[in-house]
Amino acid sequence: MMNASRRTPARRTQLLAAGAATVTVVLWASAFVSIRSAGAAYSPGALALGRLLAGALVLGAFCLVRREGWPPRSAWRGIAISGVLWFGFYMVALNWGEQQVDAGTAALVVNVGPILIALLGARLLGDRMPPRLLAGMAVSFAGAVTVGLSMSGGGGSSVLGVVLCLLAAVAYAGGVVAQKPALGRASALQVTTFGCLVGAVCCLPFSWQLVTEAAEAPLSATLNMVYLGVFPTALAFTTWAYALARTTASRMGATTYAVPALVVLMSWLALGEVPGLLTLAGGLLCLAGVAVSRSRPRAAAPVSRTAPQPEGVSESA
Repeated sequence: MMNASRRTPARRTQLLAAGAATVTVVLWASAFVSIRSAGAAYSPGALALGRLLAGALVLGAFCLVRREGWPPRSAWRGIAISGVLWFGFYMVALNWGEQQVDAGTAALVVNVGPILIALLGARLLGDRMPPRLLAGMAVSFAGAVTVGLSMSGGGGSSVLGVVLCLLAAVAYAGGVVAQKPALGRASALQVTTFGCLVGAVCCLPFSWQLVTEAAEAPLSATLNMVYLGVFPTALAFTTWAYALARTTASRMGATTYAVPALVVLMSWLALGEVPGLLTLAGGLLCLAGVAVSRSRPRAAAPVSRTAPQPEGVSESA
């Protein structure tokens, strides 16, 4: 009974973390559809700043309601680094890169991120890399390559775009690894809120572009920018931080390989872009790899410690 009562809270925590990771993956996948719409009217820096300002407003309101206060000093290093790299540089570089290359090439290059997270996590955080995680990441990356090749258009890529997407992947990995220690000292809401604020401050040089473009942008593009700030940023980054605080950076990075599969499905439903068989096969590989990477080996059956009884002697006195 004692062991069962101890396992129940741990099981509940695992389920909550898995649910939080699922929310993150779904919302981040939806971001690709919204970026495509908003990016037609907003430049990369202006879109990043508008998204971060919307996210910071929502997160700040939640912090006030919950009376979270300022993070402890020991958490600020990780918050600042993740804010600059992930919330700031990553969003600008990805927005810019996706204007230079086709969607398939962008997906291929950015999906180097989870591999970098695993390598940096093992080196800097001491994350374990069990065989299931490595196998799952290999399967998912093969799926991402398949999706990328199936979506790539001829001649739509540039060296600048590839470099920008690669820099975005490096910034993403560095931001995740920097964020992990901060989550041991501050709440997920604090880490996300102040990281978002740091990213917004870094993007302030794009303020004039944002004001100018917002005056001319169609309402649908502006609403998509606000959506990006409220849901894929404020909500999804908070659920990500919640889940990351309860697992390793490597495992969380592998989970994001579900994003390409969901992007294919959402593009099909929202934009009418019917995927081909190769794209569908790649999406299924991505999901299969995530399932493998997050699976756990079965616990071995307990070995009886009862000593063998002599013949004719009952176990009960």
